[in-house]
Amino acid sequence: MTEEHKATGLEELRAQLDEIDERMLRLVRERIQMIVRIAEHKREHGIPMMQPQRVESKHERAATFAAANGLDPSYLRRLYDLIIEESCRVEDEVIGARGDHHGDASRRDSGARA
Repeated sequence: MTEEHKATGLEELRAQLDEIDERMLRLVRERIQMIVRIAEHKREHGIPMMQPQRVESKHERAATFAAANGLDPSYLRRLYDLIIEESCRVEDEVIGARGDHHGDASRRDSGARA
């Protein structure tokens, strides 16, 4: 195998990885948009933001997925900790908005779609 062939093969693999990353980022954006909708629903119906059983169910689901797919469960737990932390931050921002800051949440949602 020539050096040029090795480099081309690596470039192709990296291009595939970039495509996966792009899809993953789009899913992150969709998830944040859904968090905004959920937070708006909670705010409109007086539902508390924090629901610990929901957080635990997310961790259990990630652990089950890790076991079934040969992934490190501690990695998925840390990843979900970050996802949940950001979800709580966004929900807090939207639920705490109450009227005069509602536009901030809307702009955030719109910005996430851009």
